[in-house]
Amino acid sequence: MENTNAPLRHASFTLDGAQYTYLDLPAMYGAEYFRLPVVLRLLLENALRNMRDAERDAAVAALFGWLAHGTSESEIAFQPGRVLMHDTTSTPALVDIAAMRDALAEAGVDPGVLNPVLPVDVSVDHSLAVQAYARADAAALNLDLELRRNAERYRFLRWASKALSNVRIHPPGTGIMHTINLEQLATVVCQQAGPDGMALHPDMMIGTDSHTPMINGIGVLGWGVGGLEAQTVMFGMPTMLRIPDVIGVRLTGALQAGVTATDLALTVTQRLRAIHVSGEFVEFFGPGVATLSAGSRCVVANMAPEYGATTGYFPIDGETLAYLRQTGRPESHVARVGAYAERTGIALDTAASPRYTRVIEIALDRVQMHVAGPKRPQDLHPYGHTKAILADQGFTPRTTGGALPRHAIAIAAITSCTNTSDPRLLMAAGLLARKARQAGLTVPSWVKTSLGPGSPAAASYLARAGLLDDLAAVGFDIVGYGCTTCIGNSGPLPAAVQEAMTAGTVHPVAVLSGNRNFTGRIHPDLDLGFLMSPPLVIAFALAGDAERDLSQEPVQFAPDGRAVHLHELWPAEADIDAALAAGLRPTDYRAAFKIASANPAWQALQSPDSARFPWDPASTALRRPPFASTEAGSQLGRYAAHPLLVLGDDVTTDHLSPASAIPPDSLIADFLVERGDDRDDLNVFASRRGNWQVMMRAAFYSKSLVNLLCPESPVGHTLHAPSGRLEPIWEAAAHYAQASNPVVLVAGERFGTGSSRDWAAKGQRLLGIRAVLAVSFERIHRSNLIGMGILPLRLPDGMTPATLQLQSGDRIEIDADAAALAPRVSVPVRILRAKGGIDALAATAAVETRLEVRLLRMGGVIPAILSDTILSAVHTP
Repeated sequence: MENTNAPLRHASFTLDGAQYTYLDLPAMYGAEYFRLPVVLRLLLENALRNMRDAERDAAVAALFGWLAHGTSESEIAFQPGRVLMHDTTSTPALVDIAAMRDALAEAGVDPGVLNPVLPVDVSVDHSLAVQAYARADAAALNLDLELRRNAERYRFLRWASKALSNVRIHPPGTGIMHTINLEQLATVVCQQAGPDGMALHPDMMIGTDSHTPMINGIGVLGWGVGGLEAQTVMFGMPTMLRIPDVIGVRLTGALQAGVTATDLALTVTQRLRAIHVSGEFVEFFGPGVATLSAGSRCVVANMAPEYGATTGYFPIDGETLAYLRQTGRPESHVARVGAYAERTGIALDTAASPRYTRVIEIALDRVQMHVAGPKRPQDLHPYGHTKAILADQGFTPRTTGGALPRHAIAIAAITSCTNTSDPRLLMAAGLLARKARQAGLTVPSWVKTSLGPGSPAAASYLARAGLLDDLAAVGFDIVGYGCTTCIGNSGPLPAAVQEAMTAGTVHPVAVLSGNRNFTGRIHPDLDLGFLMSPPLVIAFALAGDAERDLSQEPVQFAPDGRAVHLHELWPAEADIDAALAAGLRPTDYRAAFKIASANPAWQALQSPDSARFPWDPASTALRRPPFASTEAGSQLGRYAAHPLLVLGDDVTTDHLSPASAIPPDSLIADFLVERGDDRDDLNVFASRRGNWQVMMRAAFYSKSLVNLLCPESPVGHTLHAPSGRLEPIWEAAAHYAQASNPVVLVAGERFGTGSSRDWAAKGQRLLGIRAVLAVSFERIHRSNLIGMGILPLRLPDGMTPATLQLQSGDRIEIDADAAALAPRVSVPVRILRAKGGIDALAATAAVETRLEVRLLRMGGVIPAILSDTILSAVHTP
C-alpha cells in the first residue's frame, strides 16, 4: 500500500462529451483499498474530500489501521451531503430552530443568520391515519381529514420552508420519505462543478428515521440518526462516529419460487439479532447478491434497525442501474453512476471477500415463507405456526360461543416503506387478491383492511396491470400514501372487535407488512401482531383468524363449499413478471410525484412570512420549548438522585414517547380538553410534538410499560419517594425539582429500541432526568440522550435493574465530573439504600466521541448550536 498520507490523486473520464473528475482511491491505495469493506471505502472517500491536513491524515491512517483487527477505537468525522426528515421529526426540529431564532434575537443577534447549511428534505408522511377503508374514496377522505387535523402544524412547516434556507417540504400524498428518497431524491453519484470539469462523489446522507438505510439497497450510504444529531449536521458540524465494526453477510444461491424479499428480510433480522448486532455496519456480499433485484435489496436494507445495525448496505451493480432506469432517471445519469462506481472500486464484485469484523452466511435457497412476532420483529416462525404461537399466549375467552374467533384478525394492513416500495411485492398481493376474487372469497367483516403504498406511482402500475379492482374486491382499497398502520396510525378498531374485547371473548391480532410489531405500536389496544409479506397479509385477512394454519388448513371456503388453500391462491413467479411488464412505466414516478406535490389544499395553506415564528399562546400544537435557550446548562457533576422510574428490558421509543392515537380517557386528553380541544378528535401523539407541555405529559405513557418501583401503578404514574404518593410521572418529577432533588432513570437491555424520535429524549430532559443507567442502549436513542445533555451509563456486566433491587427512597449517587468525562470512561456510582448501607459499582459512560463529550459539557445540541452561532456573529464584521 502507498503512504496513507500521500497527496490526493484525481482521475477523469469523458462520457457523452462531458468530462468528469473523481478521487482515484484505487490508484492511491492499491490492493489494501480493496481489502476494506465497501462502506469503509465510502467513509474513506468522505474523509479525503471533507477533512484537511493532519486531521485527514489521521482519519486515513485509522481507516486502514482498522484492517489489522476488523475493529477500531478511532473516530472520524462524517459529512453527509443532505438530510432527510419526516413531518413528526422535522416539526420538533424546526420548532427548536424557531425557538433558537428567538433566543438569538433576545441575545441581540440577527435571527436570520440561523439556517441549515445542507439541503433538508421533509416528507409529510407520518400523519395519515386509516379512518376510511374498504371503499373507493378512502384515500381522498383520509387525506382531507389529515389536512384538517394538522392544518396548524402544516402551516408551520410551510413557514419553515419560506423562512429557512435549504428546507424543502414534500406535502401529504407524495409518499413515504424512504420511497421518495429512492424514487426522487437519491442520485447515487453526485456531481459538482469544479475547475477541471464536473467533480463526482458518492451520494451520502442521513435521515431522522431509523429506516433511512433503505437507501442502502441502491448503493447510497446513509443511516438513521436522532433529530438532535441531525441538527448538529444541519448547522455545519460533522457527525462524529467511531470507525464501525462491519458485519459481512455472505449471500449464496437464489430465493426459491414463492419466497419473497420480506421472508429474506425477516430471516436476516433473526440471524443478526441472534449474534447480538448492535450498532455495527452490515454489508451484503457474495454471489447471491446478484440474484436480488434492487427492490428486494431495499426491503432487506430497510430493516437494519430491526436487526440492530446502523446500515444494511448493498454495493452498486447492474440491478442498481436497472432500478434507476425503472424510476425514470435519464440514461446519461445512469451511465455516469455505472462508470463512477467501476472506476472508484465501489461496485459490487460477487467474487470478492473483503475484510470484515465478523461474517455470517445465508443460503438464499434455504429461506422459507415466514412470519415474525407476535411482539418482536426478530422472532421468526414458519407461516403455518401462528396457531401454536398464539396457543402459548394462554388466552381463555370469558364466555364461549362468540361470533368472532378468539384470536380474530382485527387489522390486516399492507403498509410501510419496508414492503410497499417494492413493486414485485405489491403485484404479488394484487395477483393473490385476483385469485381470491375469482374464487368468490371475501374478507370477514371484523377485519380492518388497508393498502397504504409508499408511492403514488403504485396506483398507476397496479391499475395498468389490472389489479386495483381485484384488491378493492377483497377490501384492500388504497387508503393513502403514507406510513399509516406501520407507525400506529391505524385508526379505530372495527366495532365488532372492540365490543368482543370488552366482553372478553377475543384477544385480537394484527397482521401487517410493516417492520415493527412491538406491543401497542400498531394500535394501543393490540399487543399481538405478526409481520409478513403483502400477499400473506391478504391471505390471513381472508382467513380472519390468526390461529389458522395456512400451511395445512384452508384459507376460506368458497360460496360453493369448496375449501380454498393458500397454494391455490399464491401467484406464480411468471405471473408476477408479466404483471410487472404490463404495469411498470418509468414515466409514472416523476408524473405521480408532481401531481401529488401540487395538491391544491396544501398550496392553499396560509403561513407567516416573518423571520421569527409568531407563537400562539393558546395553541395546543406548537409552543416554544424551554430547552431552546442560551441558559440551559450541563447536567454533569456529582449528585445523589432518586430513581424516577425503574424499567426492564426492551423499553422502546413507543413506550418513551408514544405516536399512536391519544386515548380520550387519558391525563393527556384531560390537559388538552381543558384548553379547548375536542375529546373525540385529539389526533395522534405525534401531531403534538411541537408542544412540549403535551409531550412531557406523554412521556412513558404506555399501557405495557411496567415501572418496577410500583408495578401495579396506573398508566403513566410513579412513586414519589419523599411523600410515598403515587403520582403522574410529570407531577412527581415537578415535585422532585421543586425540592431540588435530582432524578435519574434505570433500565435493562436495549433501552430505546425502535423509532428515532428525539422526543423520547426530550421528554426525559423536561422531567429533569440527568442520567440513564441501563444494561445496554439502542444506538439512536443513546445519541438523542446525549443531544439533550443526559448522560447514558452502562451498568457493569451482570448487573440489571432486577439485581439492583431498587426500592422507593433509595438514591443513586453519580460522580460524573465534566472535566474527567471521556469516551467510554468509568464513572463511579453508589447506591445509597434508604434502609442503610451503600453499594458501590463502576458504570461506563456510553459516550463514543469527543463531540459527544463536548455536547454533554454544554448541556446538549441546542446550547452548543446557540453558543457557536452567537460566537460566530460576534466575530463576523
